[in-house]
Amino acid sequence: MSCNIPKTENKRVVIVGGGFGGLKIARKLVKSNYQVVLVDKNNYHHFPPLIYQVASSGIEPSNIAFPFRKIFQKRKNFYFRLAEVTGILPQEKAIVTTIGNISYDYLVLAAGTTTNFFGNQQIQAKAMPMKTLTEAMGLRNVLLQRLEQALVCANPQERQALLNVVIVGGGATGVEIAGALSEMKNFILPKDYPDLPNSLMNIYLIESQPRLLAAMSQKSSDNVLKYLRSMGVNVLLNQRVNDYRDGVALINDGSTIATQTLIWVTGVMAQQVENMPAEVISRGGRIVVDAYNQVKGMENVYCIGDQCIMPQVDMQWEQGHPQLAQVAIQQGTLLAKNLKRMAKGKPLKPFKYKNLGTMATVGRNKAVAEFAGMKMGGFMAWVMWLVVHLRSILGVRNKFIVFINWMINYFNYSQSLRLILWARNENK
Repeated sequence: MSCNIPKTENKRVVIVGGGFGGLKIARKLVKSNYQVVLVDKNNYHHFPPLIYQVASSGIEPSNIAFPFRKIFQKRKNFYFRLAEVTGILPQEKAIVTTIGNISYDYLVLAAGTTTNFFGNQQIQAKAMPMKTLTEAMGLRNVLLQRLEQALVCANPQERQALLNVVIVGGGATGVEIAGALSEMKNFILPKDYPDLPNSLMNIYLIESQPRLLAAMSQKSSDNVLKYLRSMGVNVLLNQRVNDYRDGVALINDGSTIATQTLIWVTGVMAQQVENMPAEVISRGGRIVVDAYNQVKGMENVYCIGDQCIMPQVDMQWEQGHPQLAQVAIQQGTLLAKNLKRMAKGKPLKPFKYKNLGTMATVGRNKAVAEFAGMKMGGFMAWVMWLVVHLRSILGVRNKFIVFINWMINYFNYSQSLRLILWARNENK
């Protein structure tokens, strides 16, 4: 197998990962004198902040995904290759992929993170993560399938296990999926499943810390806790799931919850790249970089976004920047500028993170937002969340469809997206 990328006089920048950071640097470099090669295991960029809405049947997967080849149509000196990167060969200035080795002049690692199960093999085998679009689609199928199974289940204990949903992790993703499932329970079940009492469905949100949304202020945490509990979500703080066996979640205080749906969104770790020097790997598997996002001790190798950590560069973030989309976008933007400056022999500029704020939504009219020293909650924060996320979605068509879906959902919670679609080979 050959990567089939022509050699030219232009220096080649290879970007691994088409998330927020990788996509940003690729778009900023397409009109430069560099040859840009983007490598990703998917042929599309997706919008992770709305992935929970796919899992809860709020929007279609295609509404938050956009093909790379569509984004870069008619762009010269750009090449996309669908492949997984398995390692790096620094001495040869090449990466190892599932379609062969790809040489580089400059390498940018922007592969993001994957779910962290903290070494618990049993939970990893049985729990459902929600990190990728594929995982969100699988979770949507499972949630709908559980309702169908509960409807015809004769055993009360088995039926309750089918209707108990346990979400592990009280960060933004956990809070948002808990809110979305609560709205499904309160508004969708009575219409779609009138012969299945919605009171039987229980949603548990378990967080090992003393509060939700630890990255936000105490006020925002308190507001989110109040919103979720008012919506009927069972929020358990200072507790953690130690194991999951035989359809039972085992809590550290000795209690148990019988469930067929364990959603694991409690932590992430950086995507691993084989043959990286051990001294550049920090906590969570993140790659240590300097103020210019260059990997320590590696020539012409850079790392941006969630996959990297920049310790002791900015005193405000001496433990590393938060793993948020804005960090990746800002790092990608600056690195693209620095690569252009490098080509002209100009000095590079160090990275300085500008915190644009943080927000999370729980449901209709319920959200929290913090930016520019302001803290908001309720309806205005919810409107702000809608505007920011709608603007960030790629493609005019996608923005329009998501907006229409949101409006329909706001007024009557009536969607036609609750389809169970399993990929099957009918010939087997």
